[in-house]
Amino acid sequence: MRIALHALLILALTLLTQLGGIAWLLALRFRHRLLTFGLAYAILWSLALLIAPVMGRTPLPCFGEPLRMQSPAYCVLMRNYVSPELAAVARDAATQMTVTHPGTVTLALDGGFPFLDRMPLLPHLSHSDGKKLDFAFYYQGDGGYLPGQTRSPIGYWAFELGDETTCRPVWLTGRWNLRWLQSVWPDRTLEPNRTAALTRLFLADARVSKVFLEPPLATQLGLVGSKLRFQGCRAARHDDHIHIQL
Repeated sequence: MRIALHALLILALTLLTQLGGIAWLLALRFRHRLLTFGLAYAILWSLALLIAPVMGRTPLPCFGEPLRMQSPAYCVLMRNYVSPELAAVARDAATQMTVTHPGTVTLALDGGFPFLDRMPLLPHLSHSDGKKLDFAFYYQGDGGYLPGQTRSPIGYWAFELGDETTCRPVWLTGRWNLRWLQSVWPDRTLEPNRTAALTRLFLADARVSKVFLEPPLATQLGLVGSKLRFQGCRAARHDDHIHIQL
């Protein structure tokens, strides 16, 4: 039973962080496992920062402006790695947003792991090669735009369309509605001008091949273009974030 539990933990850490399973495997050889795990993970995390760029992945910034990860947790879990070209796309768009909309802070969500091209970044199925990246929507309150803030603490699962959908319920789907969560989020509304402007930058960027956004939301924002796609009814909803890929 203990072996099975450790195996499950190694699997879970690997799926969540890519290198966490290795850190726990190393910790099993020592008495103070949690302390050893933390130390081993910190070493692997640091090595990833040094080695990943040599192998074609670069980490997006955890702090600062105009571009940063939505939460430091994405950095701790090593889910903020993308190809240098995609990192440039993100930086260029965030910088342009500060020109057209001063004070804007652009938040990135899941990118990819530091290594390997065929290991999916669960629950995503397509984030496996460093060429896909998600962005949080911009939000506003009673006083206007809220820099660096989202409705959800992780940037995902705060759906803008409610039950409005073109998809019928099906089995074996990653399209989670999570109705029970929606009332938990803070009372913030989508900032349409900035969200539409960022999406248009991606649609106009020759380096970007596809942009995923729910069709009804794209219509509300006045967005059109051949790169604007619908991800399908079995994939995760895209009315809580913007997905781009090279």
